[in-house]
Amino acid sequence: MAHKLRSFLTLLGMIIGVASFMIILSALLGFNSYVDEKIAGIGSNVLTIQRFGFADFKDSDTIAEAQRRNPELTLDDLKFIRSRMQVIDKIGAKAGGTRSSLRAGSHTMDDVSVDGAEPVIGEIDKIDVKDGRYFSQSEDDAGARVAFIGTDIAETLFPNQDPLGQEILVRGIPYRVIGVRTAKGTVFGRPMDSFVQLPLKTYGIDFGGFKGSRYLYFEGIAVSDALFPDAVEEARVLMRQRRQLSSSDKDVFAVVTPDAITSLRDSVLGPVMTVILIVPAIALVVGAIVIMNIMLVAVTERTREIGIRKSLGARQADILKQFLVEAAVLSAVGGGIGIVIAYLSGIIVSRLLIPTTIPWYAATIAVAVSAAVGILAGLFPAWKAARLDPIEALRAE
Repeated sequence: MAHKLRSFLTLLGMIIGVASFMIILSALLGFNSYVDEKIAGIGSNVLTIQRFGFADFKDSDTIAEAQRRNPELTLDDLKFIRSRMQVIDKIGAKAGGTRSSLRAGSHTMDDVSVDGAEPVIGEIDKIDVKDGRYFSQSEDDAGARVAFIGTDIAETLFPNQDPLGQEILVRGIPYRVIGVRTAKGTVFGRPMDSFVQLPLKTYGIDFGGFKGSRYLYFEGIAVSDALFPDAVEEARVLMRQRRQLSSSDKDVFAVVTPDAITSLRDSVLGPVMTVILIVPAIALVVGAIVIMNIMLVAVTERTREIGIRKSLGARQADILKQFLVEAAVLSAVGGGIGIVIAYLSGIIVSRLLIPTTIPWYAATIAVAVSAAVGILAGLFPAWKAARLDPIEALRAE
């Protein structure tokens, strides 16, 4: 307290180290929680059949080979699976999105994602409808020009009015709004509520078929959670039969499961997390060095004080304890300030990019680690102070 500026500068390295460490950790934990939440929201027994798998994107050569080897999925493939499936309960097709401009009255929106889906996708994806409803099978069969939209579309094109029953123009073609999805917010700064979804048949007719970015993929669910592995294997076997592959041929498609997504996340983020967390840990080391230097200065400044204490009966352990406690308190206070900064930064990051979370145990460990770092940093200065000869210390000016 006698040297406030020097104490603050001593804490600065620890504050920066703990704050940066906790911000990164909270972002990584928040991202993991977000992925787990989305997987849980879709369902743990949802499988996806698509043209490419994760392994096909290893490098440019692998991608090129997969493009030559794996044919596009077709609606005939879906019919083949539906006619033979047993442990797959429901399966439906979706199409990749196209970026388009929208207009409704005097209001316009640019670069909006427009895609297509079969009505059964509403059940498979457990789509949460805020207003109205999802597509019906009769609307898909008839190629009806109806649309299911996100809340951003509803609020921008139809401010202060009910969007249900209203028309929106997509590439000059009118579609009647029949439903609005519950708001999902943003992920990595990307809005999740700015989309238009059309019945699959309507989308294929109006946008030029299912090719390029409008590729088809299938989503299905098992009869029960217990039979999900069997459903995955059934999908794989039926697709191999459809592609007329021999036992020695590689799959020319991919069956993706929530577990595969989680495993991919862990395999990618595991090493990345380790490397990323090492960087702010270096700041903790720098902070420890600063604390050690300041404590050495404190020992030099207070040599006479140490001599007086020892002459009055203070033991080496008392002097050692005094300096270790000072170093630990300095470091723990720095860690606490760093956590407060990380918490406030996390609120900002959660609103702008991704949800973040700081578990109570992580905050406790951070303060404990910062205090331990302070103790280690103060160990040598404290040992040096404790071993001072009282007579020589009393002579110090």
